Amino acid sequence: AFAAATQRARSGTLTTEDAHHLFDELLRQGNPVQERPLTNFLAALARAPASASCSDGPALAVALFGRLSRGAGRHVAQPNVFTYGVLMDCCCRAHRLDLALAFFGRLLKTGLEADQVVFSTLLKGLCHAKRADEALDVLLHRMTELGCTPNVVAYNTIIHGFFKEGQVSKACNLFHEMAQQGVKPNVVTYNSVIDALCKAKAMDKAEYFLCQMVDNGAVPNNVTYNSLIHGYSSSGHSKEAVRVLKEMTSKGIIPDVFTCNSLMASLCKNGRSKEAAEIFDSMSMKGLKPNTVSYAIRLHGYATEGCLVDMINLFNSMERDCILPDCQIFNILINAYAKSGKLDKAMLIFKKMQKQGMIDTGVRPDTAVYRPLIQGFCTHGDLVKAKEYVTEMMKKGMLPPDIMFFSSIMQNLCTEGRVIEARNILDLMVHIGMRPDVPIFNLLIGGYCLVCKMKNATKMFDDMVSYGLEPSNITYGILINGYCKNRRIDDGLILFKEMLRKGLKPTTFNYNVILDGLFLAGRTVAAKEKFNEMVESGVSMCISTYSIVLCGLCRNNCSGEAITLFQKLSAMDVKFNIRIVNIMIDAFFRVQRKQEAKDLFAAITANGLVANVFTYSLMMTNLIKEGSVEEADTLFLSMEMSGCTSNSWMLNLIIRRLLEKGEIVKAGCYMSKVDAKSYSLEAKTVSFLISLFSGKGKYREHIRLLPTKYQFLEEAATVEWFAT
Repeated sequence: AFAAATQRARSGTLTTEDAHHLFDELLRQGNPVQERPLTNFLAALARAPASASCSDGPALAVALFGRLSRGAGRHVAQPNVFTYGVLMDCCCRAHRLDLALAFFGRLLKTGLEADQVVFSTLLKGLCHAKRADEALDVLLHRMTELGCTPNVVAYNTIIHGFFKEGQVSKACNLFHEMAQQGVKPNVVTYNSVIDALCKAKAMDKAEYFLCQMVDNGAVPNNVTYNSLIHGYSSSGHSKEAVRVLKEMTSKGIIPDVFTCNSLMASLCKNGRSKEAAEIFDSMSMKGLKPNTVSYAIRLHGYATEGCLVDMINLFNSMERDCILPDCQIFNILINAYAKSGKLDKAMLIFKKMQKQGMIDTGVRPDTAVYRPLIQGFCTHGDLVKAKEYVTEMMKKGMLPPDIMFFSSIMQNLCTEGRVIEARNILDLMVHIGMRPDVPIFNLLIGGYCLVCKMKNATKMFDDMVSYGLEPSNITYGILINGYCKNRRIDDGLILFKEMLRKGLKPTTFNYNVILDGLFLAGRTVAAKEKFNEMVESGVSMCISTYSIVLCGLCRNNCSGEAITLFQKLSAMDVKFNIRIVNIMIDAFFRVQRKQEAKDLFAAITANGLVANVFTYSLMMTNLIKEGSVEEADTLFLSMEMSGCTSNSWMLNLIIRRLLEKGEIVKAGCYMSKVDAKSYSLEAKTVSFLISLFSGKGKYREHIRLLPTKYQFLEEAATVEWFAT
């Protein structure tokens, strides 16, 4: 009976009822139950795959043994070490480590000696339960106390356990301890270490252990190289991944599907879908069959690159190759079409998923499939369809998209100036029973401010209050900023006072907005008073605050005050950014403190900053203004050598400053640079050139000093002369 039941357990056809019926018979009969057949049956039950017949073999095995030991008494042969090992394994597989420890204690009480198998089972159970520290204590103390010397399998189990828990240093320490105890690491040991290091993207260390592995006589296998290839691939180092692949094949180790998938994922991630396709096509020639993951990687690659025709062709080939798409595959396709605005095609894929028996075979549309459809319809204004799919989700017992999902869509719409469409999504949220929060209203208020519709922004603010929500500091800051940017500073100040009346303490952001608005309106005295108020109130300053104040003072002809504040802040060891340095270089030049401007520029690198195009433009235009043209030229060369590239705005500015100083030849040189970089002269520059070289222009006679391309100016000047 045991032999037949054991065979059925292995094949997955033994039901729970059959197993209990078998033990009912055993308990009724008088013959003693033999230990070996019983142990073999329990082992088969423990290792049987979960099926409709028996969903939890390990738990059933423990329950049956409990019945037998309670009811059969002396009719059951005394369990041996192997039986206890199987029972402990059953408990661990059933996630009942407590019972496994109880069986271990019972084994010791009977006087039996625990062997390597029993200890390995116990260590595996502890590590699986994320109790690697306890497993280490068993390894280092209990095993030797009980006369069992730890072997390489025991060490491997705990090293792997520490890595799974993220305790890398403990795993590495145990690796070294292992060698000191005379236990030689094997290929499994090295694979654990290398895999963990690759997952941590510590590829140099992984390569070091690979060399050590070879030196110690352990031969790298498929698992070793797969870890390295996956590590390099996920780190974006596809060239290194290919190098490891070549090394792997040169040693006669054949890449498997996992290897190919790792390489394809790396290539697709770096926009190299064509090369990924070559690997995919070579798989069949090497006897490897691409799996669903292989297709998903390539489909995602095509989707990311916008190659939607290639994507759908590959999807259609899955059907020809008898590969059943899963939810991830459908999600990639639907997401790609929805994002590109091709919602009709996204819908076709969705319907195909429903019609072609996908649902019957367990591939049901999940949240990840519905979300891109809903997002697509919201983004492209079809809220009727969006409502339809949200309702369908809810009917199927799925959670509808959360508030963050809709917030993200609204944010994008507001950024694009499509505030009305974003406002409609608010109505959709209310329709499906979702309560909008303060950040949602903040988005819409900010959106209306961005498109200069302050009346709508104010109404949205009032709607928010009517809805029972309290505006936050951020809400006030957004609306105040809108007023200030639209030159309605008084309305902004009224709102600022309202915020104070409601007991809200102004934040750095609130003060920054008001300061910027006051300076923008030229109300310098009020801005300085507000800044002093900010200091006295104890609100923390940020680099943006200093930038607003210093820039505002300079813009309103208070460069001297800006310099005084800058020096005060420098004495307080405030760390400035390059924007503030640029503001102050300009301020020093404005008040004719040229050397201080040059000193500040010279100290940029020492202060850990990098000069940008605006910095160099300030320096060069001021050097040209003071007549130091050669010095300006030298500075331009050093800028190019430092890797900072001049842009069209900078070159046009330099040309105008050189022309103002009468440096026609130099101006011509920079006009040539404009041509070399395929830029164009700005309308302001062209207008200035025509005025200088017109019939009445003071440089008309020197027009030949300009590059040949600009000789048309002579004709333009002549036409202008005749017209006057």
